[in-house]
Amino acid sequence: MLASRVRAVAVAEPLKNSYGPDIPKRIAAMIEAVHPSFPSSEFVANSLDGYDDLELTPRARQISTALAQHLPPDPAEAIGILVESLGPKIERLEGMEPFIYLPHVLFVAEYGLDCPEESFQAQYELTQRFTAEFSIRAFIERHPELSMARLGQWATDPSVHVRRLVSEGTRPRLPWAARLRRFQKDPTPVITLLEILKDDPEEYVRRSVANNLNDIAKDHPDLVVQVCREWSTAATPQRQRLIRHGLRTLIKQGHPGALALLGYAPGSPVTVTGLSVTPARARIGDKIRIEAGIHNGTNTPQPVLADLRVHFVKANGSSSPKVFKGTTFELTPAEDGTVSKSVSLAQHSTRTHHPGQHLVELLLNGEVRAEAWFTLE
Repeated sequence: MLASRVRAVAVAEPLKNSYGPDIPKRIAAMIEAVHPSFPSSEFVANSLDGYDDLELTPRARQISTALAQHLPPDPAEAIGILVESLGPKIERLEGMEPFIYLPHVLFVAEYGLDCPEESFQAQYELTQRFTAEFSIRAFIERHPELSMARLGQWATDPSVHVRRLVSEGTRPRLPWAARLRRFQKDPTPVITLLEILKDDPEEYVRRSVANNLNDIAKDHPDLVVQVCREWSTAATPQRQRLIRHGLRTLIKQGHPGALALLGYAPGSPVTVTGLSVTPARARIGDKIRIEAGIHNGTNTPQPVLADLRVHFVKANGSSSPKVFKGTTFELTPAEDGTVSKSVSLAQHSTRTHHPGQHLVELLLNGEVRAEAWFTLE
């Protein structure tokens, strides 16, 4: 949630422009309303020292540090004041307005570890106004049993934001956050929580469950396939979508168990009628078009998952494969299907192109069924 909203705002303008000097001033006013002795002027001055040179997160961290300087030294008391100062709950966490609570989350994660009960209550409140998916991870590391017990209670909370915190906060590989190594090693406690949430009435939560499964699959692929196989029994359409999304990385990798679970078993009897790359010689900055034909020559319908894999040449002459999702077919007898993809050869921050011979493969149900080449000059 946080990462997606940050990216959406970043497209329009630099993030720090949306987090100006009014933020610490507003926080000061909120605190002073419930704690009149709070030294607002000193807090704002400390918060804004060198503020213009900082990006969004460093700005929030500086505000958090200023909070620690001017709130009572007892962290439990300080956190209690912060919770009391919070504004009303926010039903739809959109845009930059909820980011006013980023310093609060950072404060709890850094200064609240020795008072977990007060910190849990703070995060319960904050996640209904912003998010606590990053701060809760510090408590999972310091207080694993206590944290997992509390998350187990929250998994059935009336608030959709609290329930989503359970799945999102326990993701072993949450983007923009330190990995939870304990769950990379043994994800069993997380799966126990996801079991409670798999049929949550809100897509918002189910999507997070799927993302958590996808994280776990990167370290324990067979375990995730096993879990999804069990969940597939009498699965609702909503749970089926969750399973498919949770298996997406394994599907891209051609994991046989994941493919078979979704109905795309290896050894499909369909035939490939052609695989082409146009143009066959291209320059960096151009686009190529990859197209493949598939034919079902059997007398029964055939489910097919068709993907395209390009082995991009690296600077040292080796190659790195990238799978481009194609499409799924339910080819009737004698029916033809086509899968195509336009691929940019422009330089990207995530992919740098180099001259050389590039291999292109057609994957049917995870198996290589055809090859083609193009030259990048």
